Amino acid sequence: MDSKDQLSRTESGKRQKFKNKISFTIIIVAVFVACTFAIANYIKRDKTVPTSTPVIVKESKQEDKSDVQKEQPEQPQAQIQTQQNTETTIKISAAGDFTLGTDETFTYPDTFVRTASANGLAYFVQELDTIFQEDDLTTVNLETTLTNSTQKAQKTFRFKGDPSYAEILKLGGIEAVNLANNHIHDYLQKGYTDTIEALKNQQIGYFGYENQYITTVKGVKIGALGFEGWQDTREVRNKVSQGINQLREQGAQIVLVHFHWGVERQYVPTASQKSLARFAIDSGADLILGHHPHVVQGIEEYNGKFIVYSLGNFMFGGNRNPSDKDTYVFQQTFHLENGVLTDKKEINVVPFSISSVSSKNNYQPTKLKGSEFDRVKKKIIDVSNKINGTGWMVYDQVVNEE
Repeated sequence: MDSKDQLSRTESGKRQKFKNKISFTIIIVAVFVACTFAIANYIKRDKTVPTSTPVIVKESKQEDKSDVQKEQPEQPQAQIQTQQNTETTIKISAAGDFTLGTDETFTYPDTFVRTASANGLAYFVQELDTIFQEDDLTTVNLETTLTNSTQKAQKTFRFKGDPSYAEILKLGGIEAVNLANNHIHDYLQKGYTDTIEALKNQQIGYFGYENQYITTVKGVKIGALGFEGWQDTREVRNKVSQGINQLREQGAQIVLVHFHWGVERQYVPTASQKSLARFAIDSGADLILGHHPHVVQGIEEYNGKFIVYSLGNFMFGGNRNPSDKDTYVFQQTFHLENGVLTDKKEINVVPFSISSVSSKNNYQPTKLKGSEFDRVKKKIIDVSNKINGTGWMVYDQVVNEE
């Protein structure tokens, strides 16, 4: 091999080594650039993409929900109160016949009228022991006229008192009276309208026949009706059911029904009394109150309601010395929750005498104590046992005051 050929191969080898270096360098640079780009891209991706997207999203919803709750205004206090249960109690009292007057043919010196002239009107309520002042509503049977009229019905006994005697009711704490009885027309239509006018003058409510009474006590509407219930007839039943429905339509939450019925001086109610009373309860009445027999009759619980068949006399100017002076006040406390009547039962059966002395009728109803309390209470129990037992006693709150 000559020197030129050798030189040529040497230079060719050098060039090949140089090319190889260039190629390797390019590869190294390319790999470096690729790695750098990959690292940079990874770093960028790591900063922008969440590592646990569902958790972050969930936390974000919770935060948003919490924010919404914080932004809602607080519930008004009045709205909170209406959502709470509110209980209302209404105590209602009832007593029997109030004959505030006399028959003009009575000639004895101590008639009701002469007693009023001698002692004043406050005399008649002195022994009531504030029983009607401390309740929420009292209703009684007004068995007389309050009139100065002289035209009277043709019958054996005709009762009347001066129109001013309506004040006795107010002094006693009585709010409303039943007019549906056999003496309210003793002085004909004039006597009837005069009586209503006298009651209005003293702001005493009245009911019976075409009259309905409705009042509001502690936000509770109470209605009262009165009927003569001598017989359990379809006509009477229609009047009773219609009257109850009308009171309910006016918003009455408690409905009282008074019946003037039964047989005088009979201690056991008739079959007609019992069937009519039960019909009234089945028609929506909450309490039945009876009078006319002039003596006490028993109490019955029927379908969760009470029937008081006869309360007897109470402030009674119709007889100077009746042989039976026993009577009682019936009280029931009604319980309502959120304006709705409940089944809770609470009653007071309070023995009274129509007189504060035993020798005669002095027209001062008197609350009894001691042995007289026990005697009259036993009498009410005995006559109740002749109807349907004395289950009502478990609700009676009255105790003897020795």
